[in-house]
Amino acid sequence: MKRLLAISDIHGDLKKFERLLKLVQYNSENDQLLLLGDYVDRGLESKQVIDKVIELKKDGAIALIGNHEKMMMDAFQGDPMSLKRWYYNGGIKTLQNYGYDIAKDDAKFWYTTEEMPDLIEMNEEIKEHIQFLHELPYYYETDTHIFVHAGVHPTTLLHETDQHTLVWIREEFHQGYAGPKTVIFGHTPTKYLHNSPEVYFGKNNIIGIDGGCAYGGRLNCLEVESLKIIYVE
Repeated sequence: MKRLLAISDIHGDLKKFERLLKLVQYNSENDQLLLLGDYVDRGLESKQVIDKVIELKKDGAIALIGNHEKMMMDAFQGDPMSLKRWYYNGGIKTLQNYGYDIAKDDAKFWYTTEEMPDLIEMNEEIKEHIQFLHELPYYYETDTHIFVHAGVHPTTLLHETDQHTLVWIREEFHQGYAGPKTVIFGHTPTKYLHNSPEVYFGKNNIIGIDGGCAYGGRLNCLEVESLKIIYVE
């Protein structure tokens, strides 16, 4: 039986990601890798992380979408507000990683101003990656577990849940979930769940694994069956 390994919220930190895969001795023949989204933004190597995810997916990994990938895709749909939202959530670093020159590269500025950015065109590299992101599912379910980026709605059937909810939900899920399956999720750094970088084991059958890598924290890997945690700082 293959080990189930779950990792979430890499946020452009390729070095930590590769160190973690090496530390857990990941082998696609023996392991099923589950990547729970947020590959991009805030870190310096989002493009390279997506390249790595594409490579791992070809080798059998299951990759889900996160809210930052959703913002990245929405930013090119022709709505200045969607681009602005991505700018102030870390998208500027991602665009610079793809070779874009952003005149006002201050995320805080875009959060506070009424000004709207000029729309931008996809270059070939980013176009290929966005096509890949559009193919990613929003959740993965087994007989015993649900793997998802942000969480599930406590009272809505999983297959009927709005995609926005699956990549953005927080407190309503953290406090209200009472389903029979264990939900493994990222999105909310664990320090906000229990004031610690440690993996969060909630009383209501939920496990949060976002160690805050985007903010200089940990990148966690959870061995699902044994509940063993391997991490890099």
